[in-house]
Amino acid sequence: MITETDNANTQGNEQPTGYVLQLFITGASHNSIRAVHNLKEICDTYLKGRYTLEITDIYQQPLIAEKEQIIALPLLIKKSPLPLKRLIGDMSDTQKVLIGLGLQ
Repeated sequence: MITETDNANTQGNEQPTGYVLQLFITGASHNSIRAVHNLKEICDTYLKGRYTLEITDIYQQPLIAEKEQIIALPLLIKKSPLPLKRLIGDMSDTQKVLIGLGLQ
């Protein structure tokens, strides 16, 4: 599990404010690598300083995948701000991702 924080806005207890995202991938597959790259690019462009991204490889964390009821990968879950959203795919359709994140 990899966690990246690009969040200039933290509260005194170091809790991130802004977008909390979790991306589920399957190892180093082509789609997983593309999803990570595309999502990081989108976050750096549209959410600079306002997001926390956790990348979870279900091969290394299979119980988390079961808990989150994952049936297709790569999968992005926007946990915050509400409402919760799930986006499936390699995140190459920037407009679709922005809409899913509530940015369009």
